[in-house]
Amino acid sequence: MSAKRKASIPWNAIVEAMEKRLDESVAAGTLPSVSAVAQENRDPFRVLVATMISLRTKDEVTLRASAALLSQAPSPATLAALPEQRIARLIFPAGFYRTKAKNLRETARRIVEQHGGAVPSTMEELLALPGVGRKTANLVRNLGFGLSGICVDTHVHRISNRMGWVETTTPEQTERALMVILPERLWIGINELLVRYGQSVCTPVSPRCSTCPVTRWCERRGVGRSR
Repeated sequence: MSAKRKASIPWNAIVEAMEKRLDESVAAGTLPSVSAVAQENRDPFRVLVATMISLRTKDEVTLRASAALLSQAPSPATLAALPEQRIARLIFPAGFYRTKAKNLRETARRIVEQHGGAVPSTMEELLALPGVGRKTANLVRNLGFGLSGICVDTHVHRISNRMGWVETTTPEQTERALMVILPERLWIGINELLVRYGQSVCTPVSPRCSTCPVTRWCERRGVGRSR
């Protein structure tokens, strides 16, 4: 897609069409796990815990594990006081649960000792915490603090390249590229929208192109077989 075409992407029409398609699908009605946690309570600590657990873990497992851990450790101080083995048992069977247990406990300890028990809001401070990358930091800033930013996960990265909005090889590159072309009013919501769309319509393998309302604006990069 040329620079001129990117400048004229009808973002409002695309977002509205995707949302309408999701509203019509019962299967697409479930929020991503971290969004569901944030909808219940936008405490940055709860969002941080859920996001750290969610990495390489299915949504239903993330929700159960987050609820189990937060019921026992609702604050950084209580989480830092839990033994690592106890945390691991509470979040099992989340992917890499032992590593996550270590990172969760150490992150909680640093929040208590270095930030007075309050989750920091700056990108730099969040990235300094164990197990926190840009995806996690952006979600905490977006959903926990309401701060503008684009959270790029596998769905956002894949769909942005498939549609032809960007031409990148890493999520970090996609984040920077989207910040140039995507209106800032859409930055926070684009992750949840594309996660839901990527799970139910624009799937990694055999996307549902025949029922996708935004095919006219999609270059279908890398799409072989579709439905």
